[in-house]
Amino acid sequence: MNLKSILLVPMMIFSFGVFAQKADTVKTQTLKEVKVTGFKTVGGTGHMPEIKEGIIYAGKKNEVILVDSLDANKAINNTRQILGRVPGLNIVETETGGFTANGIATRGLNPIQSIEMNTRQNGYNISADIFGYNEAYYIPPMEAVQRIEMVRGAASLQFGSQFGGLVNYVTKDAPINKAFEFTTSQTIGSFGLFNSFNSIGGKYKKISYYAFLQYRSMNGYRPNSQQWQLSGFGKIQYKKSEKFNVGIEYSLLRNQLKMPGGLTDSLFDASPKISVRARNWLKSPWNIISAYADYKLSASTTLSLKTTYLFSHRSLVWRNEDGGPEALDEIDLVTNTFVPREVGKEDMNNVTTELRFSQNYKLGKQKSTLAGGLRYAYAWFKRQGGGKGTTGSDFDLSITGDWGYNLDFTTTNIAPFVENIFRVGNNFSITPGFRFENLHSTAKGYKTTDNVKETPNESRDRTFPLFGIGLEYKATGNTNIYGNLSQAYRPIDYSQLEPFGVTSKIDPNLKDAYGFNTDLGYRGTIRNFLNFDIGGFYLVYNNRIGVVVVTDPSTGNQYSYRTNIANSVHKGIVSYVEFNLLKYLNAKSTYGLSIFNSFAYIDAKYTSGEFKEKRVEAAAKTINRIGLIFNNSKFSTTFQVNAVGDAYGDASNVKTSDDPIAGYIPAYTVLDFSATYKIKNYAIKFGSNNLTDKSYFTRRTDEYPGPGIIPSIGRSFYFGLTSKF
Repeated sequence: MNLKSILLVPMMIFSFGVFAQKADTVKTQTLKEVKVTGFKTVGGTGHMPEIKEGIIYAGKKNEVILVDSLDANKAINNTRQILGRVPGLNIVETETGGFTANGIATRGLNPIQSIEMNTRQNGYNISADIFGYNEAYYIPPMEAVQRIEMVRGAASLQFGSQFGGLVNYVTKDAPINKAFEFTTSQTIGSFGLFNSFNSIGGKYKKISYYAFLQYRSMNGYRPNSQQWQLSGFGKIQYKKSEKFNVGIEYSLLRNQLKMPGGLTDSLFDASPKISVRARNWLKSPWNIISAYADYKLSASTTLSLKTTYLFSHRSLVWRNEDGGPEALDEIDLVTNTFVPREVGKEDMNNVTTELRFSQNYKLGKQKSTLAGGLRYAYAWFKRQGGGKGTTGSDFDLSITGDWGYNLDFTTTNIAPFVENIFRVGNNFSITPGFRFENLHSTAKGYKTTDNVKETPNESRDRTFPLFGIGLEYKATGNTNIYGNLSQAYRPIDYSQLEPFGVTSKIDPNLKDAYGFNTDLGYRGTIRNFLNFDIGGFYLVYNNRIGVVVVTDPSTGNQYSYRTNIANSVHKGIVSYVEFNLLKYLNAKSTYGLSIFNSFAYIDAKYTSGEFKEKRVEAAAKTINRIGLIFNNSKFSTTFQVNAVGDAYGDASNVKTSDDPIAGYIPAYTVLDFSATYKIKNYAIKFGSNNLTDKSYFTRRTDEYPGPGIIPSIGRSFYFGLTSKF
């Protein structure tokens, strides 16, 4: 009997089909339904299906990165190698330079600690408070990640109101047909890098499990950059039937970092390896527990419930920003001691529950899909800072006297949301959506300003609807044209309300930011040799909050001032193209030779206010990454060129300033090379990052881990061995 035809859903291998085959001209037989799950990709980069796990992706700009298929330095979470194929991705490279978790952003938004993104792991939030303190200090180690899902601003309807969209790190699952599997990966590298990653997983009857433990330490590129971290994760799932399963997960992070401080422009030009701080420390234990249940009520109806509890802490002791980066941390000849350091502590807790459902139904002759849900979250956050610490050099959080500020915040969020795919004919779909956010926030405690203790007792209530619509037209079997328009909203968060530097001030009349995202593009695959996604975007960001440099008229001194700067518009072109030459010449070739180009042109400018026509801070005009990949069944290698345009540290676009956050961020080009050689159950991994030893930086900061320029690391090498049993 010969299989005659297979019906493939465009852009992915995700099929619910009835496979008919013909025995002869007289007799036919219909086979049982076959389900093939996966993603339509070329070279490890693809797109989400129209709907997956009860979530609608139709009409939305999105990418899926299959991490195992990439050659990259995963031991240090090298973001530009792993996520660099996402066009327009701006990266703050601080993870190996004295801070935690490289921050990311798209479309010229603020990349610091991924604050404009909705950051998730396995579908649940992993930032401290999605509205009050949306900074990502923890992401899972890339050796444990199976895939990374990214959705642009249209994610605001399904996931939350963030302008930047969603990034979801999906960890690996238990092996399907093994009761026990053990994987170990050991990596060494430049600047004292040692990374040990170990995981176990298996399936026994209806129970499956997966767990990993990672330990990483390094001396750092600069003096006073020593750090270590321990990451752990465990999940267990009980699958009663094809219709019902439940599971629980736990993630942890323990780390301790020494922060080498920031530099002035002249110090950086002299040597990016200089450190002017030797007594700065940061520690951030992180804990997340998540429990979930998935129930398939029928062939057309699904229901899922996920509850997550995050309980974490961050503490630091540092020689603060007084005097700026040029103020050396030296022993006072009069007192024969260092100046006292500043101490800060933060306790972060939140409970989040998301209930989701999806329903396929007939509307005329076409199948439509309704998907929606309800999110409830409660977060409480305690922030203590400005404490007078010791004159010592070790990690010591003891203080003398009282805290400079001691504040308690809470955020309660309730958000129902719904989207519906209406299919018009076989090739066209319309997906309108709606989300309603209800937000209640409080602030209590005290803060000391000019030796006066203020006791804020504030309570705010906000409600805001978000509307959106997506369109998708299947031009061919594996290509489609997509477009969408979705509203976004960003309320004032805790960090924007509270002190961020002794010489800095905050506008007492800050307002929430709001706006919208829109996309139009054409994407698809051609057999197994071409993958592309080319489009444009337009983003409006009103009441944008930022930092400007202001001169005090009475003293002539400059200081940072956080305020609603103005409205901004971000527009541009983004494209990703990957072409496999050997697969084009011979579709059955066991070898691959690919070239990819991830390119973005971003015009992000202020459209009103004092800084009208000025560029938005941290927004590079061009981000261009080109890679060459060779692979066969045993060996693969990737050479990547990362060219990022210039940017500015603040909205005034000054090139030089006495203020550490203001100034020019020059363009840079960095080269990376990675390779993998597999022998049965073993794999040898090696490579080099920043091959030309380029001196560059991606961030200026007014506080920790600075103040000043935070240099990115120079040329480094790594070598690793992975075994699976």
